[in-house]
Amino acid sequence: MNIEKRISFMGVPVDAMSMQETVDTILGYIERGEAVQHVAINAAKILRIIEDSEVRRTVRRCEVISADGIGVVWASRAIGCPLPERVAGIDLMDNLIMEAANRGLKPYFFGAKQEVVEQTVVHYQERLPNLQVAGYRNGYFSKEEEQEIAEEIRDSGAHMLFVAISSPKKEIFLGHWRDVINVPFCMGVGGSFDVKSGKVTRAPLLLQKLGLEWAYRWRQEPKRMLRRNVIDMPKFVAAVAAHRVLGLEVPSS
Repeated sequence: MNIEKRISFMGVPVDAMSMQETVDTILGYIERGEAVQHVAINAAKILRIIEDSEVRRTVRRCEVISADGIGVVWASRAIGCPLPERVAGIDLMDNLIMEAANRGLKPYFFGAKQEVVEQTVVHYQERLPNLQVAGYRNGYFSKEEEQEIAEEIRDSGAHMLFVAISSPKKEIFLGHWRDVINVPFCMGVGGSFDVKSGKVTRAPLLLQKLGLEWAYRWRQEPKRMLRRNVIDMPKFVAAVAAHRVLGLEVPSS
């Protein structure tokens, strides 16, 4: 991890790096053959970290931790530990896959429904003819299948693993099986496959820049976004206020 760039956001470690710095750091890990895990932090993830000790341990073990929520970026400035910019997971995935095509690195796509992950692979292969895909698999499996899946990914020869499974399931899966998977780089990408497959549409660039991508997603996926926007966001704001006024932080264990 980049110790010089790592800060504490209410007790949660976050890397204060730009998108390009994050890409360069990850490529450095891959070139050295180190097996590392990335996690993206947003308001909902902060709450899961507060509430779930297993998620806390998994996140703190990650070598690269990015702020993928405009609320976290804004809050970091309010509490005096400003992050340089939002490092959106979907954009980070795009950048890394472009680098994979240029450098002969092979990604593995894991998650979502079968037709969604298949169309995600097609999306990238059509745009990046040089891209070599190590493999792909849907995100529906039982507890008993986990080890077999981890070994399948390990044996695929992948350099990058992108996991489109909901939180905290993906963090817990990666935290438990990352040593078996042993891919140089792995990261959770949430609903990114839904966007790349064309199942849902991403917010226009202007809304992204204004920090209103959440509102656009809520309009498209009201049930999926209900908890995040109606329950999680007020709780996150309260946690930030408690930190600023009382110095309360995420538990250390």
